[in-house]
Amino acid sequence: MPHPDHPNLHVLEHPLIQDKLARIREIGTPPGFFRALVSEVAGLMVFQVSRDLPLRADTVQTPLETTKVFRLAAPVTIVPILRAGIGLADGVASLMPEARVGHIGLYRDESSLEPVSYYCKLPDDIADGPVFLVDPMLATGGSAAAAVKVLRDHGCKDIRMVCLVAAPEGVRAMAEADDAVQVFTASLDRELSDVGYILPGLGDAGDRMFGTR
Repeated sequence: MPHPDHPNLHVLEHPLIQDKLARIREIGTPPGFFRALVSEVAGLMVFQVSRDLPLRADTVQTPLETTKVFRLAAPVTIVPILRAGIGLADGVASLMPEARVGHIGLYRDESSLEPVSYYCKLPDDIADGPVFLVDPMLATGGSAAAAVKVLRDHGCKDIRMVCLVAAPEGVRAMAEADDAVQVFTASLDRELSDVGYILPGLGDAGDRMFGTR
């Protein structure tokens, strides 16, 4: 169900997601455990994100007889925003091993807070099915909006964003940039700091995930 204040936002409040998010937030969580938790939360979130994917009828031969079954109607592509999005992509892919994985490389200029593109590699037929855009943080919304524009330029129609925590400012920015993109998060946090970090947040997800600070 969409958030009452943000029609483009879905906050997933499952108890297992919330318990793991609490551990992710803790400052003392070591990188290896942090990565594992992020992957686990992404795996739990994908059930809700994918609940309305279209299906097509098919038949298979069981050990006893032929039966009607249902398969995904279109290929799914997971697109992490590098580098921190990789942690969520692994969790989603563990539940959807048949999905393709593209990559969009963006970083935030620390002075202007604007996204800077440095890499993009996507399947040629990415527009043939839904895209799960994944990044741990939706802060200012600049990087997410830039990534969505890249996907739109490649013809993608069904784009769903998955993040661990989101700031209201980022959710509003996404709605203004492209209100057709639905955002799925484990928490809508309070606000952005003066330097564009989510509060209370969980710190720099990339640094905490890879132990680089």
